[in-house]
Amino acid sequence: MLDISGIDTFYGETQALFGVSLGVGEGEVLALLGANGAGKTTVLRSILGLTRPRRGEIRFQGRSIVATPTYRIAQSGIGWVPDDRRLCPTLTVAKNLQLGQKRTAFRPWTMTEVTDIFTPLKYLTGREAETLSGGEMQMVAIARALLGAPGLMLFDEPSQGLAPKVVDDVLGVIRRLKQEGISAIVVEQNPDIALGVADSVVVLSQGQVAWSGRATAFGTDPALKRQLLGGVQ
Repeated sequence: MLDISGIDTFYGETQALFGVSLGVGEGEVLALLGANGAGKTTVLRSILGLTRPRRGEIRFQGRSIVATPTYRIAQSGIGWVPDDRRLCPTLTVAKNLQLGQKRTAFRPWTMTEVTDIFTPLKYLTGREAETLSGGEMQMVAIARALLGAPGLMLFDEPSQGLAPKVVDDVLGVIRRLKQEGISAIVVEQNPDIALGVADSVVVLSQGQVAWSGRATAFGTDPALKRQLLGGVQ
């Protein structure tokens, strides 16, 4: 579904990623782990064309997107749930969700489906986004991305600041995506949350891939987790 080969990404003259390579298969969930500043969000921004790599290649369904405009990347079927949700604060929940609706080559999600997943949204559609709690905002952000008919979802810190019940709901959505053959990359500061849904793991350190492999191998090796993640919990 997605293949990243040797990308170098910069912010101005400061290099953030050094030859990063990774791949995500159809219906696979990749956990992208590492300490703060390791380059996890930069990988997502590179995929989306928000911070373009200067070198290397990114292919989605076999087609290069490394020079594709961001709006075209979104139209190709890549959904994004940013860590700050990025809702339009003065618009209602219904309007925010409508903004996410588009057609891609992947199956469309209906408003009924997403409100069945996140039932509180049924009662929040008339509320302005700026009046919502953090958990409610996250529900809207994920529902909006689903309404964009994604084949690949990018989750940036999906559990950040959420109550355990809402975290469970988010993980349930990711598991459902897997069942439907939709791929995902999950950036998480809490490795145990990500490992609960991941098939594979890539650990970044100072902008480089420090380890990659199956989630089962990583999750069952406490010494490896301590070595690679240190104090990250």
